[in-house]
Amino acid sequence: MKVAESQPRSLFAAARDRSILVGGLQVAAVVGTVLNAINQGDRLLALQWRDVVWWKIGLTYLVPFCVSVYSAARIRALSRRA
Repeated sequence: MKVAESQPRSLFAAARDRSILVGGLQVAAVVGTVLNAINQGDRLLALQWRDVVWWKIGLTYLVPFCVSVYSAARIRALSRRA
């Protein structure tokens, strides 16, 4: 049980690392922009602000950020244990 208790602590510590957070922001900026362009680009370019689903824009940036930070933090936490 001791390994299971220490795993979240090291994972969360790694997720707070500045380099991981900056990398997550970079991934979110690129991937989120591409996905928003695919999903709502026609509405954004036509300036149809009423038809844009704003919460989906935020979510489209948040998901790649979370996936990137989680993946990098997990790799770092596992590599420190090995």
